[in-house]
Amino acid sequence: MMLMRAHKKLRIETERLTLRAPQHSDFISWSSLRRDSEEYLVPWEPAWAQDHLSRRTFTNRVYWAQRAINGETAVPLFIFRREDEQLVGAITLDNIRRGPAQAATVGYWTGEPYARQGIMREALVATVHHAFHVMDLSRIEAACLPENTPSRGLLERSGFKYEGVAQSYLQIDGRWRNHVLFAALRIDRRGKTDVG
Repeated sequence: MMLMRAHKKLRIETERLTLRAPQHSDFISWSSLRRDSEEYLVPWEPAWAQDHLSRRTFTNRVYWAQRAINGETAVPLFIFRREDEQLVGAITLDNIRRGPAQAATVGYWTGEPYARQGIMREALVATVHHAFHVMDLSRIEAACLPENTPSRGLLERSGFKYEGVAQSYLQIDGRWRNHVLFAALRIDRRGKTDVG
C-alpha cells in the first residue's frame, strides 16, 4: 500500500484501488453510479435532497471536499478500480477531532454492481491505515443500522469492535434510527486488530 500526500493532494493506492478526492470531472461517473444504485443505497442513507444528483450539488461537494482536506476537518475520497479507473464508491473520514481525542468517524458506500467483492474492505483498511500512520489519529468510529448485516460484517472483518447502540443516531430514509457503534483503535488492548 502506498500513501502519497503533496500540497494537500491525497492519493491512497492499494492492490486493486485508487482512493482520491472527488474532482469536477467525476460528475458523470458519480451521478450515474448513484442513480443506478439508488434503490440499493436509499435504505441505508439519509434522505436524498431533490437535487442530490445535480451538477450544482456535485460541484458543491467537490469544493467542500477541497476545503475539508485543506482544513483537515475531513478526508472525503472516491474509490476507483485501478484496472479500468471505474468509480465504485466513496469513503470519508469525517468529524476529525484533534487534541486529546485524535479521532474521526468513517462512512462509506459502494455502488450496487461492486458490492460483495471485497472492494470496501480493501478501501476501509487502507483508509484506517492512513488515519493511524499518516494522520496520527488514535480512534476511528463507525456506525450502521442494526439490520445492515453486510456493513456490520465489513467492520468486524476490518478490525472494528462493537461498542454499543446509539439511540436515534441519524435520520435514515426520513426516520430517526438507532445505530450500532463500532471503533478501531490504533493501539487496541481489547484484542488484535487487522487494520494495518
